[in-house]
Amino acid sequence: MGWIADSAEEIVARAERELEALVGVSSPSGDAPGAEEVFAIVQALLPARASVERVPCSSPDHAPDLVARLDGTGGGRVLLVGHVDTVIAHDDHRPLVREQDRLVGSGAIDMKGGDVLAVGVLQALAARLGDFDEVALLLVCDEEWRTAPFAHVERFAGFDAVLCFEAGQTTPSGEEAVVVRRKAAGTLHVRAAGVSAHSGSAPDRGRNALLALAVAAQAVAEAHDPTGPDRLTAVPTVLRSGDAFNVVPSGGELFCDLRADRHEAFHDVMALVPGEVGGAELHAELARLWPAMDARGTTGEVLERAAALAGRPIVAAGRGGASDASHFAATIPVTIDGLGPRGGGAHAPHEYVLSASIRPRAEVALAVVAAVLGMDGC
Repeated sequence: MGWIADSAEEIVARAERELEALVGVSSPSGDAPGAEEVFAIVQALLPARASVERVPCSSPDHAPDLVARLDGTGGGRVLLVGHVDTVIAHDDHRPLVREQDRLVGSGAIDMKGGDVLAVGVLQALAARLGDFDEVALLLVCDEEWRTAPFAHVERFAGFDAVLCFEAGQTTPSGEEAVVVRRKAAGTLHVRAAGVSAHSGSAPDRGRNALLALAVAAQAVAEAHDPTGPDRLTAVPTVLRSGDAFNVVPSGGELFCDLRADRHEAFHDVMALVPGEVGGAELHAELARLWPAMDARGTTGEVLERAAALAGRPIVAAGRGGASDASHFAATIPVTIDGLGPRGGGAHAPHEYVLSASIRPRAEVALAVVAAVLGMDGC
């Protein structure tokens, strides 16, 4: 318990300052200069012993991702995972401010707060080289809007565990929880091809792409069944069509967010989109597909050991949102997510980290990594 408590105290002492530095940089997905600036800050925070490698990002035209490695003299290999990109555009970016018990700023909880804890865990392990063979930290800059295949699974083949630092949570009774189950995630993209015409003098000569997309959006929304066998959520999120108020729209596109326990459910939704509405053609495809994650059967013993080391329960939980942890779960069975601080407002202007959660969540993360590595004397 001593190493966990002492290391958590050190993490807390640095956390707000480090979070302020990371959130101070606007780094929306795809912005290479922003990602480079964040990575430069991260490298300054890493242990002096850590080696740093920049590796190609999964998405083209992005900054290279960052891999930091800490080599030890013991056994066990653990990967820590995070991302530095946000969904907030530069014009809407908010630097970190303290509002009572909240640290408010763009990307604070999703997930620069988690990055701070991951770096803190790496710092703590730098004093325990005899307890592991290798601990690596992977930070990517395209998690929020990646449509390309994930590029990093083979790079970490043979690792014993993956620990991802997306936002933490508690149970309804207030116990600290981690995420071991996530839904599959898909982005359905529907393109419409119609015929333009003057909307006043000859509207019936056109083929209205906007109306066709509206029908498609309604078909997807009617598939929404969160209490059904696949726990499917099907939500139209973006519709673009038309350029002028007096022209029948000839084209457009619709995006829908899909989540389910089985990714096969997404193909059932796609089949509901008609091929044609009022003469306008519709073409549907899955623009993004992330696998589901279910590590309940492979993480129970680790969480029991972690709870014993932490001196309080650490509960396995699920979450609907997508995460890079899901890409590793099929090949590295001990995959645990939700190790970041607690907070709220992800993707919104009021996004925040609860400052009081940093210490207990640091203790949870340290206990989990200690349990994975079989560390004694914690």
